Amino acid sequence: VQLQASGGGLMQPGGSLRLSCAASGGTLANYHIGWFRQAPGKERQGVSCIHKTAVVKYHEDSVKGRFTISRDTAKNTVYLQMNNLKPEDTAVYYCATVQTVTKHYCIGGTYWGQGTLVTVSS
Repeated sequence: VQLQASGGGLMQPGGSLRLSCAASGGTLANYHIGWFRQAPGKERQGVSCIHKTAVVKYHEDSVKGRFTISRDTAKNTVYLQMNNLKPEDTAVYYCATVQTVTKHYCIGGTYWGQGTLVTVSS
């Protein structure tokens, strides 16, 4: 499966963006999907993940209450709605298939899409 992340851009603090992770060559409903981000000079970090059933979701502590992950099976797409953006959310965001998703953690990353840059600045 090939993944393509899109929807990044420049946003002022407090604003919102919605990232999309579209799949080709496979059905996303068969995979757990995660959003990861990597800021300049920092390690890649798991942000939000969603179980293939969409019942279980994980959100990293710093984004809880601000980011929401969802999936649209008909569109073969996973979304990351990001509200109340902060400068520290600035990073390249990637989507990937993951091995395990619980409400406490998300593990793995097998198939990766190319990233989309999110810049939060006034």
